[in-house]
Amino acid sequence: MDRLVEFSTEDGARVVVEGVEDEDGARLVSRGDGPARAARTFEASLEGVRAAAGSALRVFRDGSLRPDSVELEFGVKLTAETGAVIAKGAAEGHLVVRLSWSPQHLERPEGPDAAGRS
Repeated sequence: MDRLVEFSTEDGARVVVEGVEDEDGARLVSRGDGPARAARTFEASLEGVRAAAGSALRVFRDGSLRPDSVELEFGVKLTAETGAVIAKGAAEGHLVVRLSWSPQHLERPEGPDAAGRS
């Protein structure tokens, strides 16, 4: 069952999000009817997802594909206890990757003598 989770940002702002119940059914007990207080800041909660995105970008930018742009889409769930986790989608995990190349990129000649050609 969904519930409200309150995060604080590093500069002290309050962010209230609709959180999710942990898979084992455990729930953080909050005082009164207000939102549950998160154990970490909003930024610290997202740090693991940021690191995962950075790793995925390195995989797709480096190597032989060399796309002009890489777009990653993560589904993210926020919980008071664990912070941000990559959400489960239709498959076991949720990660959408879009790679694109411009027509100029595809038509560029390759090789060391390509710069001298017209």
